[in-house]
Amino acid sequence: MEQASPFSLLMTSVDTRQAADLIIARALDLKLAACVQVAAIESHYVWEGERTSAPELMLTMKIKSADYEALATAIRDVHPYDTPEILRLDIAEGDSRYLDWLRAVTR
Repeated sequence: MEQASPFSLLMTSVDTRQAADLIIARALDLKLAACVQVAAIESHYVWEGERTSAPELMLTMKIKSADYEALATAIRDVHPYDTPEILRLDIAEGDSRYLDWLRAVTR
């Protein structure tokens, strides 16, 4: 996939704090994310033909776009879901000092 921006947000959701902590550790230890934010959410969706809802944790990671595939693979390796949400959203603009930091702390 062509990258329109050198920086992106990667988002994934999980059902437990333990799963979140495992993904956070991998992302940061492998230097594939500069920062991971965690927010409690309530998801509503259709799964296997049934409408359902569940509490989840949303992880939003600040990354270099070039690292998306490596981070997505690292997440899939430990994610508890059969079909995990793994989305990359380009960062159109950002504070240059913040983006310089993001560049410096990732691989």
